[in-house]
This record gives sequence, structure tokens and C-alpha cells, in this order.
Amino acid sequence: MTQTDKMLSRKEGGVGYLIFNNPERHNAVSLEMWDAASGILADFAADNAIRVVVLTGAGGKAFVSGADISKFESERSSKDAIDRYNDAVDKANTAVYEFPKPTIAMIRGYCIGGGLGIAMCCDLRIAADHSTFAVPAAKLGLGYGYGGLKRLIDVVGHSSAKEIFYTARQFNAQEAYDMGLVNRVVPAAELEGAVKNITDMICANAPLTIKAVKFTAGEILKDESKRNVARVNEMVEQCFASRDYTEGRTAFMEKRKPAFTGT
Repeated sequence: MTQTDKMLSRKEGGVGYLIFNNPERHNAVSLEMWDAASGILADFAADNAIRVVVLTGAGGKAFVSGADISKFESERSSKDAIDRYNDAVDKANTAVYEFPKPTIAMIRGYCIGGGLGIAMCCDLRIAADHSTFAVPAAKLGLGYGYGGLKRLIDVVGHSSAKEIFYTARQFNAQEAYDMGLVNRVVPAAELEGAVKNITDMICANAPLTIKAVKFTAGEILKDESKRNVARVNEMVEQCFASRDYTEGRTAFMEKRKPAFTGT
């Protein structure tokens, strides 16, 4: 296990875990934690053995409760400090959003502000039934950038995103599910098992296919003029030219589980 201050990481089989570890503050995130998260994700991206990454919070009461407001005077009190903090948040969010492998937010408890922002950057969000969600920017007078708002709108639509921001209230897990904010809600005791079932399925499937789908899905969300369709077509061709495609067909004919290698 690798520890960098209040960020933890570990690798189990084909799964990388990034854990926000500030439970005494409900995993509120400081500048140094955002910086550490980016480094951990870079390591996971470079490790070919890692097929999927799970983001979660330590302590059982929160995923991430947002920014560490106790650090605002030191980290966000001047324009230069605000710019530095926002750059670190943007870097970490972008690292998750553009991560080339599947990402899952395993949400238990509070998922607030910057916590919801990082969850929105993940491909899937699986929540315990006691979880709560909110973006309290309007209660703090904070501005909220284009990228974060677009990611939320891409997931829940304009109307629900506006309700989240305008009211700044907390939404329960069922409300979050109803608006499409989370993929699934499960009893708290079943959360880790539910996420493991998903990671097991992802790890058993063809990495090149999943990589191509993730890239293509990202391109679809871009303005048409900015889409790299040529790269999409190239990645699809790579799937058909791969040894994994041969293995998939052979395994199907032989009625056995395929053993994919990502080549």
C-alpha cells in the first residue's frame, strides 16, 4: 500500500483503489490531497496490470465532503491562492475524467461539493443507501466553473443540475438515483460486494474493447467539430486486429471463458 499524506492507494489484482483519507473531516480535500491524487492516478494509468480504478473515502461516513474549508484562509484567500487551488482541482478532476480505463466512485455517506465533482468525473457511481449528495456553492458564494457544471449536466440534464445548484440542498440516495446521478443504490453492507462484482466483470472483459468504448463515449460528448472520429475508427480496427478478438471467438466456440491480455 502506498500512502501520500491523506491519500491512500492500493492494488488488488486488476483493480487500483484511490482512497481519500481525511475521515475526521469527512474526507474534505486539501490542496496537497488533490496534488497527491493526480500522482496516484498517473501510476495507475501507467500500470498495464490495472484494468479498473475505484475511488472511495475512508472512515465509512463520507466519500468526499468537499473542500477542506478549514484550509480556505491559507489555500483560497487570495487570487493567486485560489488560482493555485483551482488548478490542482482541475488537474485531478481531468485526470479522472480522461483516465483511459474504467473508473468507479464507490460512495458511502456524504458526497458533497468537490466530492460530487470528482464522482461526476467517474464512469460509474455506486452508492450506499444512506448516502447524501449536494453542491453547496450558492451557500458559500463560490463560483463554479464550466467544466464541472458541464459534466454534471451531461449526467443528469439541465433541469436537475439547476435544481442541485439553485437549492444547494442535500439529496438522498433515492433522489440521486431517480435523477440519474448514480447508477445503483445498494444497502451499505453490500456496497463493497456490489462494486467488486462490477470490477470482476470489467477485469474479465477485453481491455481494448473497453478502452475504445470509453474513448468513443468521451468524443460523443464533445462538440462535433472537436471529435476525433479518425482515432475512434483506429481503436475499433485495433480491436478487430487483436489477439484478444481471436481469443474471444475461440473461447465462444469452445464454450469457455476467454483469457484476455489486452493485445
